[in-house]
Order: sequence, then C-alpha cells, then structure tokens
Amino acid sequence: MSSGWSIFIIIIVVAHIIGYSYLLWSTSKIKTKDHKQGDTTGHNWDGIEEYNNPLPRWWLFMFIITIVFSIGYLILYPGMGNYKGTLNWTEENAWAAENKAVLEKRAKLFSTFIDKSIPEMIKDKKAMAIGERLFANHCSTCHGSDAQGAVGFPNLTDDDWLYGGEPDTLVQTITDGRNGVMPAWASALGDDGIKQVAAYVRNFSEQGQDKELVAEGQKKFTMFCIACHGADAKGNHLMGAPNLTDNTWLHSFDSSRLEEVISEGISGQMPAHGELLDSGSIKTLAAYVYSLSHE
Repeated sequence: MSSGWSIFIIIIVVAHIIGYSYLLWSTSKIKTKDHKQGDTTGHNWDGIEEYNNPLPRWWLFMFIITIVFSIGYLILYPGMGNYKGTLNWTEENAWAAENKAVLEKRAKLFSTFIDKSIPEMIKDKKAMAIGERLFANHCSTCHGSDAQGAVGFPNLTDDDWLYGGEPDTLVQTITDGRNGVMPAWASALGDDGIKQVAAYVRNFSEQGQDKELVAEGQKKFTMFCIACHGADAKGNHLMGAPNLTDNTWLHSFDSSRLEEVISEGISGQMPAHGELLDSGSIKTLAAYVYSLSHE
C-alpha cells in the first residue's frame, strides 16, 4: 500500500473514532437531574414529536467500551494503513501456522499406513475410512456417493478403466486429471456410414444387428476408428479410448445416443487434484478407489 493511501486510511479511522466520541459526549450532556419530563427536541413530523431524553447510562457505557476496544485493537493489530500493530499479526502468518499444525496432525495420522503399497493399504481400516471421506468430499459429486458413476461419469466399482486401474495410474489420474476427446465423424462418414459403424459397435455386445450394416461398419471402423480403439475394438489405456466389446458404456448404449456420439463427437474432463490435495491424501484416495474393484 502506498504511503498516500496509508495516510488517507489513518485519517478516516481516526476521524471516525473522534466523531463517534464527540457524538456520545454531545448526546450525554443532558443530566438526568436537569431533565424535565416531556421535554422535546422541537422536531415535529405530522404531529409526532421527538422526546429529548438522556441516553441510558448502560447504553452510553456500552458505546464507550466499544470505542476503547477499537483503540486497543488498532494498537495491537493492523488497521491503520501500513501500521502492522504491536503483535505483528497477518492473515498469511496465521494461515501458515494453522496449516502447519494441520499438516503435522495429518502426517501423524497417516504415519501408520502411508508408506505401504496401495494393495497393502486397502487392508488398513483407518486408511480406507480416511479415503472414503476424501472420496465423499472430492469425488462423489461426479461419480456418486456409491462410486457407480452416471452417464458421462465412469463407474469406479467395476474393473473397466479408460486409462487403466493400476495403483500408479490411479495416483496419476487423480493428481493430473484427464482430458478425453472423441472427434466428430459426421463429415467423414455421412449418415449412412454413422449407422453402419454404430451397428458394428453394437454387435459386439448385442448380437443380431443387420449383417450388411455390420459388414460395412467394420470396413469403416478399420479405416477411421482403430487408431484409438484398436483393431480388436478393446480400447487403449494410453489414449483413454474405451473398450467397445464389453457391455459397459460411459455415454449410454441407446441406439440414437451411440449414433449421436459418433456423429458429433464428445469430450470429457477429469479435473486435476494435485493442487487441492497433498501426496499423502492422493495416495490414500487412490487406495480407496482401488479397493472398490479389489474387495
């Protein structure tokens, strides 16, 4: 803060204190013994007159105490421009001290299990209880309180993973987040081509699709889709491309929805939590997620 603004704030604060003190003094000049019942200030609003009664003593003393408190506060704490107060208190220092205390307590709490591997951590009841609370606070909004997901949000209780369900992969996903993109193919495939590819994909988990559509769809799938989903359509964890041969669908298996996704494409984002959670909390959360499909 510049010295000019600092001086301006000091003047405003001091002026307020002096002004309030004068206001109290001037309104308390009337002595109870000199006051006559029925005296008014002379103000009149539509026949309503204002009595000129003295302030009750307890009310006056309350205001005096408030002013004295404010002066003491401004001496001890910052509030007068650049003046830091005799205690040298700042919000940043207060936060740092509180955060340090929290981290020390957390380290002590995690010390019994944090050095274990994630497959070992899932056997620790304390670690799983903490992981469950972390999941409820940071993950349940998208994945649901039961971790079974919703349309567009993966089910974490099965063994079907877009980027892999290995412990290190889960830690990386939680830390850095993920960005998935399915490109639009309307211009490349046309309406007929989209129906053909959709029929081919549906045929993996729902046999009995039109054979001609499936045959043509396979040709186009080989041409446009195997780069991400693989020649066997079982996906690619490195790219986050889903397995299309099982019956697990992130964006619904409905016929029209499948064609819409192929036609218009789709994108999704898993936000990074590396700046929100420390490494110990991320590992504990990853262990809890890992436990959901390894019980």
